[in-house]
Amino acid sequence: MRKSSFFISVAAVMALATPACAASVKAAKGNTKQMAKQMALQREVGLRSITEDAARAHVYYLADDLLEGRRAGERGSRIAKQYIISQMRQLGLKPMLGNSYEQPFEACGVQRLKRGARFFVEADSIAEIKKQVHQTLHLGNVLAVLPGKKADEMVVVGAHLDHEGMYPDLEGDKIYNGADDNASGVSAVLQIMKAFVASGVQPERTVVFAFWDGEELGLLGSRYFTQNYPHMDKVKGYLNFDMVGSGTDSPYLMYFFTASHPKFGEWLKEDVAKYKFGFETDYRSWDNPVGGSDQGSFHLKGVPIVWYHTGGQPHYNFPSDEPQTVNYPKLTDISRASYLTAWRLANEAEY
Repeated sequence: MRKSSFFISVAAVMALATPACAASVKAAKGNTKQMAKQMALQREVGLRSITEDAARAHVYYLADDLLEGRRAGERGSRIAKQYIISQMRQLGLKPMLGNSYEQPFEACGVQRLKRGARFFVEADSIAEIKKQVHQTLHLGNVLAVLPGKKADEMVVVGAHLDHEGMYPDLEGDKIYNGADDNASGVSAVLQIMKAFVASGVQPERTVVFAFWDGEELGLLGSRYFTQNYPHMDKVKGYLNFDMVGSGTDSPYLMYFFTASHPKFGEWLKEDVAKYKFGFETDYRSWDNPVGGSDQGSFHLKGVPIVWYHTGGQPHYNFPSDEPQTVNYPKLTDISRASYLTAWRLANEAEY
């Protein structure tokens, strides 16, 4: 073939191929847009599953007198765990670790007269404590998993399930029901869990739903998990809920997030503007979020965090922290907004 004929032939092929390639690219873009639109619709299905009735149902059950304040290691706490596990089973979620939803662990503390012991979950500390007069608590976190497309990346959504228990020597009301602290946080995680399943979408990242035991005794459950789970490097974000229903008339929400991840703040601002949620947000970008609750255990492992908290209130750590003192419209909207944040954490490529 002559050189000139060769180039004419190539040009002819290119001319024929270009429209096909362009059409293929256009179709791919169209499919991407269609998939994004469908994802958004499915996300809304999950959002609509979060209701005030469900928030009330969870809090009234978990903070009932029959659960005796859900003190870690006692009967009421075990009942709370079975309630949470029943929700997981109903949604078809599987245990995160092995065949059991519970991650058992022991915590030990030196007993000094009648003063309360300080408990530890670290193996070396336990070995030393057991050489002395000590207490041992047999506790357990509750963990379920929604597998994502990426097995090597995960997001954890968590709240502590325990509270202060019952004190028979008190005059009058003897039960620290812990409705806001932290049946409200458990309710939020249960509703987010339900919303992810209701959406019908497999997230990009695996989502773990975690309910920590022994938080009131020193973040014991989250400490144990973060110190013993061998794949903490896979955890790309942690959302923590602790007291998210305080103030029957207060719209206040403190939104703590890791300062190096400003997207966390931007996401909530966008969603508040779009959905007009019924709370007023105090955005608190935090360089070193170690105090106050279970997010500290994750921060110490280098995991970016968000912590939802509605501030101090008159019933905090009193027997009067009962279900009727919780702000259910606010709790419901916080659950909705945090579901949207968890969705982005689970699905956005970068943040």
